[in-house]
Amino acid sequence: MEGRTKLTARDIVARKGGAKLTMLAAYDYPIARLIESAGIELILVGDSLGMVVLGYETPVPVTVDDVVYHCRAVVRGAPRTHVVADMPYLSYHLSDEQALANAGRLIQEGGADAVKLEGGRIIAPRIRRIVDAGIPVMGHIGLTPQLAGGSFGVQGQDVASALAIVADAQAVADAGAYAIVVEAIPSELGRIVTEAVAVPTIGIAAGPDCDGQTLVSTDLLGIESKLFLSFAKRYADLGPTIEAAFASYVDEVRSGVFPGPEHSFAMPEETAQALRSALGSE
Repeated sequence: MEGRTKLTARDIVARKGGAKLTMLAAYDYPIARLIESAGIELILVGDSLGMVVLGYETPVPVTVDDVVYHCRAVVRGAPRTHVVADMPYLSYHLSDEQALANAGRLIQEGGADAVKLEGGRIIAPRIRRIVDAGIPVMGHIGLTPQLAGGSFGVQGQDVASALAIVADAQAVADAGAYAIVVEAIPSELGRIVTEAVAVPTIGIAAGPDCDGQTLVSTDLLGIESKLFLSFAKRYADLGPTIEAAFASYVDEVRSGVFPGPEHSFAMPEETAQALRSALGSE
């Protein structure tokens, strides 16, 4: 979108209770370019790339190098969009020093505007350390896929776990996070969490009352992914269309239809004659 100014972390905080924020997870240049053109304001380079792009069963094998690589591509495709880089599994859990070093790589090498950490009260001190170093942090509570162990169920369905999620949100906000992803919780709890913190909540399967919403771009587009769940509305069904295009390509190559004259370059006739003469084919 020409002329658009990239949102800063401060701009995003100011949107609390205002116009809904829009975010999508994306991993490459062409999709990032289209996301920016459509006016979506935030892109998450999620560790979901492990399942969506790299073919892993979980996000656990994703490395900081993986996220840096994909983040660079996204930033080139969407230079006026606020880009958040996921900190993958065990990239921030061992110490403050490890967390800060890896967060710095995602900003300096990946070009991200912020990093995202999964976890609530336990991880809040780590968030504070990164924020104190001047790196904006987005939190992530509720379902935390890095620790889901392959189970991606709804969280917070009893009083104790619901109260724990509210406490997690408050701890993450108090630690200095400028926004919080809230994943896979009941709608009522999404509203309660949103009202309990002074920073925007960005929901994914957390109901309509969050301050913004996010989805995985391949789910939205209907391109098959291992992450697709019932809450991930498909705005297009491109998977069958893409597969049919690939099949047509195979058929046309094998039948000789492609490439046709319109897809081929013609040699000037005088050059062709001279070439045939040089090869002794006349």
